[in-house]
Amino acid sequence: MPHIAYLGPAGTFTEQATRQLTEGFGAELVPFDTVPLALDAVRRGEVLAAGVPVENSVEGSVNATLDALTVDDPLVAVQEALLPVQFDLLVRPGTELAGIRTVASHPHALAQVRGWLAENLPDAEVRATGSTSAGAAAVAAGEFDSAIAAPVALEHYPSLERLVGGIADVRDAVTRFLLVRRPGQLPEPTGADRTSLCAVISDEVGTLAEMLTELSLRGINLSRIESRPIKDRFGEYRFFLDFDGHVADARIGDALTALRRRCSSVRFLGSYPKADRTPASVRPSASEQAFRSSAQWVEDVRAGRLA
Repeated sequence: MPHIAYLGPAGTFTEQATRQLTEGFGAELVPFDTVPLALDAVRRGEVLAAGVPVENSVEGSVNATLDALTVDDPLVAVQEALLPVQFDLLVRPGTELAGIRTVASHPHALAQVRGWLAENLPDAEVRATGSTSAGAAAVAAGEFDSAIAAPVALEHYPSLERLVGGIADVRDAVTRFLLVRRPGQLPEPTGADRTSLCAVISDEVGTLAEMLTELSLRGINLSRIESRPIKDRFGEYRFFLDFDGHVADARIGDALTALRRRCSSVRFLGSYPKADRTPASVRPSASEQAFRSSAQWVEDVRAGRLA
């Protein structure tokens, strides 16, 4: 049975997302304490792949994941999942809302339900734990009255009950997760794909605009761009880009060759089906047929076949 790593501990949203990403694999999920440890296990071949968070619609990108993907041996994303971020309030049997005096959870989770807590548990003392799952464990052990946790936590702590579900200050909040593995055969293009990469550009006037122009000229929709500092080179940055399309698409391959020429370095981070399966919008001049016919025209010109 293959092993799949994920950012632990058990009973968190990352476990829930990794289950979704590996549905049908028949894999055993193995929690790791940090994203770098999970990805290193993939690089060493100890696990087949790893499920990691990459972006949250409220808190932004997960920097630990971005940074870990840019060091050591390359890894590529082969699948993504979008998971709604709504929490459960877990308690021991018999606990009522009016009797709750303490609420435990990870600080990031507490920040995403601050409004709900102020409205429904204004007098409860908030206690920070190392993870949402750790908060649930502490409630099961009798240390706190309640915990804000992921729905999957209830499977790991069956002695608890869900007092309130679907808690979220931002009702449509989602987190994007990636299934990452060592380079190999890529997923087949579906027409509704996303390509991710990391690029370092030279410190010259206009280089960022030139990089983006390469995508625009080919009708490629850029869905995300952000920078992260190169930690040992002050003032220099890596740019992380997500755009619609698959490396097997002519327009995407053509753009990547241009970026490879223009940028100091480019790390390919994967082409994979989008979780929402929204097809890429491609203008006629950037279609596969347009690229094939124009390439054939150039071949004919070079061969002297002019009509």
